[in-house]
Amino acid sequence: MTDLTLMTSASDPASVLPSLALLSHRVRVLPMDAASLVKMPESTVLFLDARDDLATAKTLCRLIHASGLSTPIVLILTEGGFTVINSQWGIADVVVANASPAEVEGRIRLVTERGNMPSGIQSNDNSPQDTDGLIRCGDLVVDTNGYTASLHGHPIDLAYKEFELLKYLVQHPGRVFTRAQLLQEVWGYDYYGGTRTVDVHVRRLRAKLGGEYEHVIGTVRNVGYRFDPPEDDKDDSAARANATSKAA
Repeated sequence: MTDLTLMTSASDPASVLPSLALLSHRVRVLPMDAASLVKMPESTVLFLDARDDLATAKTLCRLIHASGLSTPIVLILTEGGFTVINSQWGIADVVVANASPAEVEGRIRLVTERGNMPSGIQSNDNSPQDTDGLIRCGDLVVDTNGYTASLHGHPIDLAYKEFELLKYLVQHPGRVFTRAQLLQEVWGYDYYGGTRTVDVHVRRLRAKLGGEYEHVIGTVRNVGYRFDPPEDDKDDSAARANATSKAA
């Protein structure tokens, strides 16, 4: 049994891909919008309803990849939709809306066997080093065990949630998070302070990092925030990757 997520705006989700109801998989139904990305589990296959609104489907595909999610996407199309699909969508597979149960089952099996990395999307292993709870990004050091952070060897005076937010971001360099995702991961489901809380904490963090390091918490317009490692750190990672490829 595979965990599946069907994202659709249809009033009758069962009509989107009728064959799903005849299979034995768990199917979660979510609205077709960016807020639903927070509700998706990490291990799921996303069936995205692109029958009537290809533009929205393409935007969601881009947002999923911009957020750093590795969820495999299977587009549900009408036959006419095949004319606009290409590798730039970063999808794992496509299926026509009236596909038979056997075909849908086969596509689910192929997607899960290939793993969670959709075609056309390369993995990016630029995670900072974590040794004994210490995450180093240039001159910024985050001690996940001691709940402290320092810059250029000097401690940064952070409130508890400011530290939690910084820690979460540096643990996922380059990955874009919506404000709703950060609220869920840092504050938890039971927090109802609204997304403005994230903006306030980001501003405070930037002010405390100051100077050359305030920019490491980048704003992705109309999406949210991401941690951009210092340039020196990126150069070191690139050099290590080049050395590895030459050695191979």
